[in-house]
Amino acid sequence: MSFLIVLAALCFLMFVAYRGYSVILFAPIAALGAVLLTDPSLVAPMFTGLFMDKMVGFLKLYFPVFLLGAVFGKLIEISGFSKAIVAGTIRLVGRQRAMLSIVLVCALLTYGGVSLFVVVFAVYPFAAEMFRQSDIPKRLIPGTIALGAFTFTMDALPGTPQIQNIIPTSFFGTTAWAAPVLGVVGAVFILLLGLSYLEWRRRVALRVGEGYGGELRNEPEPFRGDKLAHPLIALLPLVLVGVANFLLGRWIPGWYGESHAFVPAVIGNPAPVTQEVSKVAAIWAVQGALLIGIASVLLFAWKPVVASFAEGTRNAIGGALLASMNTASEYGFGAVIAALPGFLVVANALQAIPNPLVNEAISVTALAGITGSASGGMSIALAAMAESFIANAQAAGIPMEVLHRVASMASGGMDTLPHNGAVITLLAVTGLSHRQSYKDIFAITVIKTLAVFVVIGLFYATGWV
Repeated sequence: MSFLIVLAALCFLMFVAYRGYSVILFAPIAALGAVLLTDPSLVAPMFTGLFMDKMVGFLKLYFPVFLLGAVFGKLIEISGFSKAIVAGTIRLVGRQRAMLSIVLVCALLTYGGVSLFVVVFAVYPFAAEMFRQSDIPKRLIPGTIALGAFTFTMDALPGTPQIQNIIPTSFFGTTAWAAPVLGVVGAVFILLLGLSYLEWRRRVALRVGEGYGGELRNEPEPFRGDKLAHPLIALLPLVLVGVANFLLGRWIPGWYGESHAFVPAVIGNPAPVTQEVSKVAAIWAVQGALLIGIASVLLFAWKPVVASFAEGTRNAIGGALLASMNTASEYGFGAVIAALPGFLVVANALQAIPNPLVNEAISVTALAGITGSASGGMSIALAAMAESFIANAQAAGIPMEVLHRVASMASGGMDTLPHNGAVITLLAVTGLSHRQSYKDIFAITVIKTLAVFVVIGLFYATGWV
């Protein structure tokens, strides 16, 4: 019965998300409904002590990233840089390869360490412009961005700095470069199959005469300047964000050490505030990189930006608030569901799968799907099962590097169900609904999940790591 309650809460939230209802409203309803059916006395304590605590904790850490990412994306839009990048890309690769261009830009930013959410805000303006000029349906933009940002550069390619590739290192004693051959093969599989799917969708739309579309929401504002910047100048802010994020991520721990303390007032005797730098260094690095990116846009496109700055940033801030609250509500939902007895039933059932790598892959992707979070689901799975994964792998002669790569790739599989925070953010930013665009995101999700089992099969067939 406890398992059915968890399943019902998950299905309910996916249903309302797909129907277009606000997750901010229904995530707590779904979570607390499950608590009510499990133990009514825990409804209020769970809401305040767990749901709200996790939701506010997420906002405390990540809202500045959402805000700066939204402002950066808006400035890329109103500066005309998005149009300049699109014009240069079309000249270089042709209109028919718009999807490939967007996937590659997303991949470069993600592999450079830029947050997935920031990539959505930064890439959408020129994705929309490129799709409009190429007359490709706008509804295909979310699937295209998802392929470039949420898949192979998030957790398959060795060395990626995304959190989904970092979490396994603390459990298996590996590095971010674990199992490079398997990771590269998995990444190539995802990229080729994903692009083939998107190209097939584009051709189907072309045959029926479907173009970019009309009466759409959240469309980029028209450029109001006199002349477009050179494409290389327009690309510079994006490059600066990636490079600055990389450098600051390495410099900040050296500047501050393991922790940093300060006294928050000059009157009285308040307790010092101590910050564990290791837990926030990556977030500080992203924030600093985005500020540098924003400054560079202002430097190179002052006139057109100033003309629309007030209205543009007002819209960006509204979008950042909505996107961050959606994701934070999902985070709170996942925390409540993970605390229920029904969740333990799922975890225990998954441990019964005999093959070590298949066990790990299914466990991680299932828990990521239930919680709606790749990093959250993987953290829960590894915290509960890492010791058994390691013991079974050692008995079967499987290197820890393979465990790392399988766990990392599996976390980004079924996590992108309709209630996933990144999916909801992506649809909110692009002004599209689940009904319009989720089909393509789910197809990319299936390809990503399939890639995990391709990698497992390759390891068993060849022994490659």
